[in-house]
Amino acid sequence: MAVTRADKEAELQVLETAFRGSKSAILVDYKGLNVPQVTELRRQLRAAKASYKVVKNTLARRALKGTSFEALSEHFQGTTGVAYTATDPIALAKTLATLVKALPTLTIKAAVVDGRAIKPAEVNELALMPGRPELLAKLLFVLLAPMVQIVSVLSAAPRDLMSVLVQAEKKRALEVPEGL
Repeated sequence: MAVTRADKEAELQVLETAFRGSKSAILVDYKGLNVPQVTELRRQLRAAKASYKVVKNTLARRALKGTSFEALSEHFQGTTGVAYTATDPIALAKTLATLVKALPTLTIKAAVVDGRAIKPAEVNELALMPGRPELLAKLLFVLLAPMVQIVSVLSAAPRDLMSVLVQAEKKRALEVPEGL
């Protein structure tokens, strides 16, 4: 069945919407993957709050015009799949890096993260970074540290006073003879 012009225009609209609503996109060459492997790829990307789409190169190049992903245009050659996310680019990179190790036929072509084009090797470096939840936890720890120290300092004076009083009472008990 032939693809009509209306179908192509609808697909172009879907791609434009996907690219405009995304922060990051990673292009992959999926040549050599079988159906169960592609299904697993999609399942893991969904778990990372990302989407995956196999695209026609010409339509994808048109959809990229006017977006921050225009730098990817030259990489739309051969079998191309696009993994994109509007939330956490690190989770997307981690998921794809893990999949590339598990599926040797899957390769990363190029990527754009927050409007900046990066090379495939940089995607692996991005995957090594801590994720958003880990970074937020570290930030929270740094913000809470001064308050914890203040509470510790303020509670030290009464605690030390009680320690001195207990020691003084023990010393007096030793000095006073028992029968008096």
